[in-house]
Amino acid sequence: MATKEDILEQIVEEYLLHQGYFVQHNLKFLPLQSHRKFNSATDSNHSDIDILGFNPRLRGTNRVVAVSCKSWQGGFNPQHWLDAINNNETISGRAAWKGFRELTSPKWSQGFRDTVRIATGTNKFTYVLAVARVIGDPTCWTENSKFKRNLGGNPIRIVDVAKMIRRIDEDIKSGAGRRKATTLAATEVGRILQMFNAAGFDLSNQGLLPQ
Repeated sequence: MATKEDILEQIVEEYLLHQGYFVQHNLKFLPLQSHRKFNSATDSNHSDIDILGFNPRLRGTNRVVAVSCKSWQGGFNPQHWLDAINNNETISGRAAWKGFRELTSPKWSQGFRDTVRIATGTNKFTYVLAVARVIGDPTCWTENSKFKRNLGGNPIRIVDVAKMIRRIDEDIKSGAGRRKATTLAATEVGRILQMFNAAGFDLSNQGLLPQ
């Protein structure tokens, strides 16, 4: 199995697989050309839904998760980014809002929602932002009324690496989820954790995961 380029995407995939989701990577989306604000000069380069998860055993907004991965080593500060977006600031040579088109621009949001619906058959989903770690209170982001409106009223969550690794590690140890503890994990991340467990190495007890 080839290693995926983004380690965070591998962690997210393994995390979702352990919860019974089927996953697909890198679904491209664009604003509709029929949108009254469509601009061919600026709206013709695709953006991606990094990971789309579908769990046929669940209902409502939990059935589908649309994940955006931000592998920033410094972590994610929701208030900092929200202020930058609201003030139309530029970060690392790029307008801050462009890193979150699906949340900030109605025409891109519609393209995002349409892509989820076409792929899964439903307009109901949970938008998940996966990050290395969260700095500060995430509720200014997850409860943002504009973001939720642009996503058609669907919920927003932020999940960090520590939470995902802890869940994967617990499931591997207990044999929970879709596979037995002795079954080879689906990703390199899962296989590494399995090897740690086989060697008797406890991530939590070693203090490598935040409590």
